[in-house]
Amino acid sequence: MQKKTFGEILRFGIVGCTAAAIHYVIYWILQHWINVNVAYTTGYVLSFFVNYWLTAHFTFHEKTSAKNGIGFGGAHLVNYLLHIVLFNFFLWLGLSRELAPLAVLAIAVPTNFVMVRFVFKHFKRP
Repeated sequence: MQKKTFGEILRFGIVGCTAAAIHYVIYWILQHWINVNVAYTTGYVLSFFVNYWLTAHFTFHEKTSAKNGIGFGGAHLVNYLLHIVLFNFFLWLGLSRELAPLAVLAIAVPTNFVMVRFVFKHFKRP
């Protein structure tokens, strides 16, 4: 593995953990008062903005742009759908409302890295 790719994966991990923590804390607080899917979605959406900015500037050392913003949003739309399906699947399997999001992250974060890296590597400004 190239040193540059390893650095991206490491920085992505840091950003991903930060975004996941924001997502989970918001979800954990809200799920006590509102529907778990609404709480999960709210946490996801709010963490998305922090995630985009950190991914662009810290992970890939790129400026934010309409092009990578749209690509990032598209990748995260697919990622969100994966999240919500897995979240409900794990709840259906009997995982607790507190643990189900953590199981989702174990699957969704590596998948998201591949999609987001593609966006930032293939949709660069000329």
